[in-house]
Amino acid sequence: MTKNNRGMTLMEILIVLAILGSLMAILLPKITGNIDKSKVGETKIIIGQVITALNMYFTDCGKFPESLEGLVTADASCSNWGPESYIKKTPKDAWQREFQYSMEGNSFVLKSLGSDGREGGDGYGKDISSEDLQ
Repeated sequence: MTKNNRGMTLMEILIVLAILGSLMAILLPKITGNIDKSKVGETKIIIGQVITALNMYFTDCGKFPESLEGLVTADASCSNWGPESYIKKTPKDAWQREFQYSMEGNSFVLKSLGSDGREGGDGYGKDISSEDLQ
C-alpha cells in the first residue's frame, strides 16, 4: 500500500511566493499610477464644475463669493443666488482636500494641491489650477 504524499514542500511554497511578489512589484506601480492619473482627471472635471458655479454666482450677484462656502450658503447681499439648485456642499478635489480659492479683482483662481497636498510638485503631485484649464 503506497501513501499519497501530494502536499507542497517548503521550497515549492517559497518559489510560488517569490513569483507572486515579483508580479506585484511589477504591477503595483502601474495600478497606482493609473489611480493617480484618474484622480487628476477627476479634479479637473470638478474644477470645471466649480468654475461654472462661480460664473453662475457672478451672473446672479454681480460679484464672486468671498470663499467657496458662498456657493453653498445663501448670501444676504444677493437675493438672486439660490445655491440649492446647483451645488450641495463645499467642493473638494479627488483627494478629498479643499480647494484653494483666491480672488483678484473681477477674477479668481481655484487650485488643488495635487496628490501630495503641497505647493508645487511634479507629476501627479503637481498643482492643478483653474488658470491652467482656461
